[in-house]
Amino acid sequence: MGDEAGGAAPTATPAGRSFWGWARLALGLAVLVGLLCWLGTGPFLAGLRLIDAPALAAALAIGVLTTVCAAWRWSLVAGGLGVRLPLREAVAHCYRAIFLNATLPGGILGDVHRAVRHGREVGDVGRGIRAVVWERMAGQVVLVAVAVVLLFAFPSPVRPFLPVATAVAVVVLVAVVLAARLLPQSGASRWARALGTAVSDVRRGLLGRRTWAGVLFASALAVAGHLATFLVAARTAGSTAPLTLLLPLTLLALLAMGVPANVAGFGPREGVAAWAFAAAGLTAAEGVATATVYGALVLVASLPGAAVLLARRVRVPATV
Repeated sequence: MGDEAGGAAPTATPAGRSFWGWARLALGLAVLVGLLCWLGTGPFLAGLRLIDAPALAAALAIGVLTTVCAAWRWSLVAGGLGVRLPLREAVAHCYRAIFLNATLPGGILGDVHRAVRHGREVGDVGRGIRAVVWERMAGQVVLVAVAVVLLFAFPSPVRPFLPVATAVAVVVLVAVVLAARLLPQSGASRWARALGTAVSDVRRGLLGRRTWAGVLFASALAVAGHLATFLVAARTAGSTAPLTLLLPLTLLALLAMGVPANVAGFGPREGVAAWAFAAAGLTAAEGVATATVYGALVLVASLPGAAVLLARRVRVPATV
């Protein structure tokens, strides 16, 4: 049975979706063009040439960990929202989504695909989409929390600005919580129903008695896996900087990946890495090389998703 509150959320027109899709792609391209004009192709190509078998093996192994953690988190959130999602099925969906995210513009099309497909499978597209949205948001919240702690603990280019940024974030969070409690959650208002649905989803899907610990643990492991992959990329690209310096820089690059404006994963990540490495006393070229190697390792780690796609294409004609 579909969720009426979820269906009441405002929808964008096809023209609006097309505009923002092209705008995100243009932003990612602009960042890449800017980096090419500034540094040339050298850092990009140099990083790719240094990738070796141990780095690829490490990326594949870490990719299994991060993918299973993401799938487990998704399964928990979906279960909290009342839609069944076995872990094995979630892992296959996540691998396919990661592969699509790593090869298609925007960096989110794979997640859109798994959200809609799962929603159709359970007969409630709205709830299926919301499960993926909240699962991704949980991962981002944990990433930000880890980033704040480590950026406070280790020197970084943004350390002087962290107290102000943290204070602003706390004020915004308090305002959102107060709005959720004070605004009416029922009635004819579309926004009131959407707010009520969001509050209910968070309580059941993220903060439920059977979900919150697993969501937190899975998210923390996934963040650790992404950090480990980035550090492998840095060493593979030739960086000899100490881990206490590399760790906050990799966190900044990972945060930039949350911006859905890239070309097959490339764009803001490389731009922020170039700036962060240069601001920390290293070189922008080193940052770009590291981020490029990371993108290549992520693509290799996502290749099981291509196998899932291929298996699906082979299986479907056989059943017709």
